[in-house]
Amino acid sequence: MRIDIDRDVCIGAGQCALTAPDVFTQDDDGYSTLLPGRADGGGSPLVREAARACPVSAITVSQTAG
Repeated sequence: MRIDIDRDVCIGAGQCALTAPDVFTQDDDGYSTLLPGRADGGGSPLVREAARACPVSAITVSQTAG
């Protein structure tokens, strides 16, 4: 799994961090970021739900080949 956050679109609503706090957090400016080592989602079943919860669709989740 690959998670991408478009920081130009992110408004810092924090819905991703509330939905999947084991994968997402917010930086010092309030924008979404991935926790260290969680670029692949860390096996969290909530990653896709967190992407859907984003009010501006700043998060995309895609499958990786492998």
